[in-house]
Amino acid sequence: MLGTVLGLVSTALLAYLVVATRPGHRADAQPAAAASVTTPRTGATTATRSSAPSPAASTASATPAGSPTPTPAATTATAKPASTRTPQPPRTASGTTSLAGRIRPGTTYRGVATSYQAGNGDGACLFGPSTDLMIAAMNTTDYETSKACGAYVRVRAANGASVTVRITNECPLPCAPGQLDLSEQAFAKLAAPELGRIPITWTLVSPDTSDTVSLRYKTGSSRYWCGVQAIGHRNPVARLEVRTAGGWRRLPRTDYDYFISADGGGCGGTIRLTDIYGEQLTVGGIALRPNVVQPTRVQFARH
Repeated sequence: MLGTVLGLVSTALLAYLVVATRPGHRADAQPAAAASVTTPRTGATTATRSSAPSPAASTASATPAGSPTPTPAATTATAKPASTRTPQPPRTASGTTSLAGRIRPGTTYRGVATSYQAGNGDGACLFGPSTDLMIAAMNTTDYETSKACGAYVRVRAANGASVTVRITNECPLPCAPGQLDLSEQAFAKLAAPELGRIPITWTLVSPDTSDTVSLRYKTGSSRYWCGVQAIGHRNPVARLEVRTAGGWRRLPRTDYDYFISADGGGCGGTIRLTDIYGEQLTVGGIALRPNVVQPTRVQFARH
């Protein structure tokens, strides 16, 4: 009996040892645990990498899509246009284009120069007599309803001679676009008067001057109707506005260089001038005194 019991115990012990030492038992448990740990780690790494492209995504908006190229592209794009365009707008680019009209800064025009007897220096711009006869009449096309009035242009002849003149008059047809009709005194600075007609180039300039802008109300101006003119400005005037109860009001310009308030709105009030570069001068205290030149003590900046 005892021998039978011992035999059964020995058999059971042997079976346990066989199961415990079977090769597949521990290997199945460990990979399962490793798989559960590895999966989250892989996911976390991928999430970090896909969130890092955030800067690349903003770069890609300015450059073609693709992750390897954005970094150099971003540096180029930021340094190129941004730094170049920012300083220009005040001068060029859109302000000048919208305000300057046909005669623009930095542009060279070609045409011919003729001459006329300027007399006392007065002309279509109605600036009045002048002792400085370095003046010229602009062809009708470039005169552009008096937008050219008061502009200073440097004229060059083929022989290299040059002269700076102020536009005070209009040269009607048959004066062609680009043509300047110079005072006899100005023409003589370029060529012999007997030549009569010579090829030229000319450009707008912003001269050095100690003069300041003056304003003048036209004869017949009152609280019910007025015309206003700017005189002695360094740069061409693009706009003239008057302050009214409703704010600034832009006045239409005539071909004789006066700005008209047909209903009297703003007459005798504060005036704002804008040149072709976009600079604005605001002037108050100008009395409604017809045909009187009133100094302002202000001047547009030189360019």
